[in-house]
Amino acid sequence: MPSPPMRWRPMLRSDLAAVLGIAALVHPGYPEREAVFAERIALFGAGCLCLEAAGGALAGYVLSHPWQADAAPALDTLLRRLPVSAPAYYLHDLALLPAARGQGAAGEAVALLAAQARGAACREMALVAVNGSAAFWGRQGFAVRAVPALAPKLASYDAAARFMVRLL
Repeated sequence: MPSPPMRWRPMLRSDLAAVLGIAALVHPGYPEREAVFAERIALFGAGCLCLEAAGGALAGYVLSHPWQADAAPALDTLLRRLPVSAPAYYLHDLALLPAARGQGAAGEAVALLAAQARGAACREMALVAVNGSAAFWGRQGFAVRAVPALAPKLASYDAAARFMVRLL
C-alpha cells in the first residue's frame, strides 16, 4: 500500500519543538540551538519549510537563505542579518525522517528552493554535504567546489564534508 502524500509547507515558530526533534534524530553529530532555527525563520522565512505527513506530523524540514558566494555560515551560529547582495542561496540543512526518504521529498525541496533562489536573483545554490551525502547532492545537480578558505570549517564537520555548488 503506498504511503500517504506529504507536502512541503512554510515552517512556523510553533514547529520548532518537532523540528529540533527531527534534527536530533537525523543529525545527532551537528546539534544547533533553537535560537538558530528561530533566527532563520525571522531572517528568511520563505526558505524554512517543513515536510508535513498525513495527520499533520512533521517528517522533515529544510533551512535555507541567500548568502555570500564561496562561504558557509558556521554551524550553530546566529547570522544577525543576511547580506544585502547575495549571489548564492545557501541550503543550511535538509533533514528527513527515515520513513520520508526515498519518496522524492528531497528532490521536491531542492526544486522549490531553486525557484526561490532564482527569485532572489542568486546565481547559484551552495551547501556543505555531510555524513557521506555528496553523491546524493551530486544527483541533485550539485558539484564539489574547492574553496581553500573553507577547509578548516569543513574539517569541523567531518572528514567527508564537502562544499558543493549548483549553478542556476
